[in-house]
Amino acid sequence: MWLKSLRKRAYAKDGGLAMTIPGIKTLWRRIPIEALDWAIQVPWLRRAALRRGLEELFRFFITDNEENRPLKLQEMRYVCVSNLLQSIEKALSDGRIGASARKSLLENFVGRVILTENGPVSAFRERYGREPPSLITISPTKKCNLGCKGCYAASSAGNLESLAYPVLKRAIREKTEGWGSHFTVISGGEPLMYVSQGKDLFDLLAENQDNYFMMYTNGTLITREVADRMADLGNITPAISVEGWESETDGRRGRGVFRRIQDAMENLRSAGVPFGISVTATRENAETVLSEPFLKFYFEEQGALYGWIFQYMPIGRGFTTDLMVTAEQRRWMLEQELRLLYEKKWFFVDFWNGGPMTMGCIAAGRPGGYLYIDWNGNIAPCVFFPYYVDNLYGLYDRGLGLTDALESRFFQTIRKWQDAYAYRQPPEKVGNLFLPCPIRDHYRFAARTIENCGAFPMDEDAGRAVADRDYTERMARYEEELKEWMDPVWNRIVRQGKGLEAAEGADLERQGARRTSCPQASKCIAAKTDGENAYPSS
Repeated sequence: MWLKSLRKRAYAKDGGLAMTIPGIKTLWRRIPIEALDWAIQVPWLRRAALRRGLEELFRFFITDNEENRPLKLQEMRYVCVSNLLQSIEKALSDGRIGASARKSLLENFVGRVILTENGPVSAFRERYGREPPSLITISPTKKCNLGCKGCYAASSAGNLESLAYPVLKRAIREKTEGWGSHFTVISGGEPLMYVSQGKDLFDLLAENQDNYFMMYTNGTLITREVADRMADLGNITPAISVEGWESETDGRRGRGVFRRIQDAMENLRSAGVPFGISVTATRENAETVLSEPFLKFYFEEQGALYGWIFQYMPIGRGFTTDLMVTAEQRRWMLEQELRLLYEKKWFFVDFWNGGPMTMGCIAAGRPGGYLYIDWNGNIAPCVFFPYYVDNLYGLYDRGLGLTDALESRFFQTIRKWQDAYAYRQPPEKVGNLFLPCPIRDHYRFAARTIENCGAFPMDEDAGRAVADRDYTERMARYEEELKEWMDPVWNRIVRQGKGLEAAEGADLERQGARRTSCPQASKCIAAKTDGENAYPSS
């Protein structure tokens, strides 16, 4: 993913980001975090740093393109990261990020994730011949105070499954010390309901201050007191689940939830805790959740710093393919998402349509990617690929660990598919990264892999799905429909370097260049794309 790309360059011995800004690593080690924190509170210093940072990002992604990726993909990645940085700068200007959160962002996200040379990464690369994953997603409990329709985790208040706290903490320390990973995603269930051996989520945050956490939450338990605790710790950002306006959110999550979410956001703003939104797109609400009024409400009125959009995946409670967005809707979503990316400067990324941002699927512990651990300790390639061969408790009982799970035939098979499809391919052979997912977009491969590797379902619904011939046939048909609708968009935008059909004659390169803060953007992109296709059609 792009974080891995930046980190790799930041401590490259033979030149890169750390070398283009002279002595940046040395300065980072020598300047106290308090001084850096003071500097980013000075508006002109902060804006100057942002301008310089965007110039270096543009050079890395587009001018140099040392990874030899398709130019259009590099442009999308640049605009995506640029939007995130500009969103953070705006939040700092508006006072939406409190003191503890500022320091944690500097120390962990910038200092540990991107800039500081990372010994564990080098050691892992030397031993295994590849870089380690950048993060894990872990669901410490299945408990939830809601019972949302179609929940991927099938969570409810009656669920008792939770990871033992020593196992949870050990997993965090293992990936931090063994992989050099300082970013952790907490999912669920509802993470704020987690309790084990007298410990809760806040104990985990306090005991792992060298990690920055993003937590998916329904938001209904974020009282003023909870928001204040998050602010004091500083190393967490909640991503609050929303389904649309009040009718859509309450329809899926329960009466009154929409208003409780607004209260939670007010509490977080008052406490200075940066937060984002997490949106589930279905066949019924896709147009709503990608409408400008809806997103303006959350990004500009409520103050969300970032957003993720997850297309409904037919797993979990009462799974049905009838709620999946259609192939035609997905194409519309992609084009709308690209317009928003270039025109609105919002960091709002689709887990599937946003495949170019991470150079494809990041599951199964891919370099710069991640894996998923549930409340029973089962280790899956991805939250949305709910099958496993290894269990955390079992590995620890045998004197093994997370890294050993990466070497399973199950995970290796998925990583080989990723490499062959896009990740390790030259530009002209990169597969359609608007269709990056092995289980959603290429289900026949996923079904074969589950069977051939003897993977177990993480729950009853996953077991029924893989055994259901009708489900398999529907997913296979969906795969073909997606190709029919999405391949022409990939060829037009990425292979031919053209813009969207409704872009009124101005291609995306020009639109993006005019809206970046990098003065070199227009000139450089024009020089690389004018008068010729970016890459030949395959």
